[in-house]
Amino acid sequence: MRTLISVLVMAFTMAACQNQVTEPSFVKVSDGHFVRDGKPYYFVGTNFWYGAILGSEGQGGDRDRLCRELDCMKEMGIDNLRVLVGSDGERGITTKVEPTLQEKPGVYNDTILAGLDFLLQEMGKRKMVAVLYLNNSWEWSGGYGFYLEHAGLGKAPRPNEDGYGAYMKFVEQYAANEKAHQLFYDYIRFILSRTNRYTGVKYIDDPTIMSWQIGNEPRAFSREALPAFEKWLAEASGLIRSLDPNHLISIGSEGAWGCEGDYASYERICSDKNVDYCNIHLWPYNWSWARPDHLLDDLAASCDSTKNYIDRHLDICARLNKPLVMEEFGYPRDGFKFTKDITTKGRDGFYKYVFSLVGDNAQSGGHFAGCNFWGWGGFANPKHEQWMVGDDYTGDPAQEAQGLNSVFASDTSTINVIRAEVSRMSNIGNN
Repeated sequence: MRTLISVLVMAFTMAACQNQVTEPSFVKVSDGHFVRDGKPYYFVGTNFWYGAILGSEGQGGDRDRLCRELDCMKEMGIDNLRVLVGSDGERGITTKVEPTLQEKPGVYNDTILAGLDFLLQEMGKRKMVAVLYLNNSWEWSGGYGFYLEHAGLGKAPRPNEDGYGAYMKFVEQYAANEKAHQLFYDYIRFILSRTNRYTGVKYIDDPTIMSWQIGNEPRAFSREALPAFEKWLAEASGLIRSLDPNHLISIGSEGAWGCEGDYASYERICSDKNVDYCNIHLWPYNWSWARPDHLLDDLAASCDSTKNYIDRHLDICARLNKPLVMEEFGYPRDGFKFTKDITTKGRDGFYKYVFSLVGDNAQSGGHFAGCNFWGWGGFANPKHEQWMVGDDYTGDPAQEAQGLNSVFASDTSTINVIRAEVSRMSNIGNN
């Protein structure tokens, strides 16, 4: 009898240990580097901002397409997706993503919440992880402008009608507006308190989520607003940490570019004890490093500027001993044309260069840990250059030309570049 009991106990213990080994774990930071399932984690990922909308069963939802997209990305080796939790405000506005999640403060569209639940469930099945951003300084998903409007500051200017100058002057007020902050904090509390309806797992307990991110490209929009901006980010990260001890926290910053060119400000916001790793974004065309009619001619200069920008931020990461992720970067299709049949020689060259920097840094044990290209267009077939309700979602949000920065499943040359770098990363030991 004792022998039988011993055998049963041993079998139970071995099964438990096997479950512990296969149980997915939270992505963590250890000594300045990402660790996943006990191994160093370096990655090539992508932006998939519309994932929650695609996962819904309401307007814009297409769960069959979502699963096809996830399967395609996973087959390529992409396992890290940066996703918008949801957009804010009213529908029917040109250049703005819809359907929206938060229609008014505290009033939520349940179909988008279901879509986010479904997305996380399907990503979990495929051992993919999500970086979920909660706010946006730009108009295409509401964000700053939405909260300021409901804080009583009047209607936010629309960049497509009033120009970006007028818009940025308006949203500069966000950094110091306590009422707008409190509305945003209520939203944070709501999202982080959720339980996934399909898996029954609380969001704060779900290892499919790699990081909560305060926002997409949060900016002060003036040097005068930087102190208030830094204070707000510290408050937001502190609130997230008080609600969720399990997940990483990131800012979503462009780097010094998003801090009015102030590298010291960037270092201060990244040094916060609740911020686990650093982000930068990089846009050669948007930042006038590459001219639309000379994209191939300007590729070498863009790569040089890219290296300089990354290196300056890596110096900061070395001082802070935190990983760096370049979570947005893109390069337009050749000839600055947008249809899927246009070649991508310039983009392929730029991607290959960026990926090589991550791979080289990973091999030397550096802090440059990953990158998320912008963005995944997958199986979308754009109908109009300006997105319209009913069109497929692409990697390009509603305010941008559809196809401008999207990587489609048919972009064979770009996908081959991605595959090659993912294979290189896997040999470093991140999978």
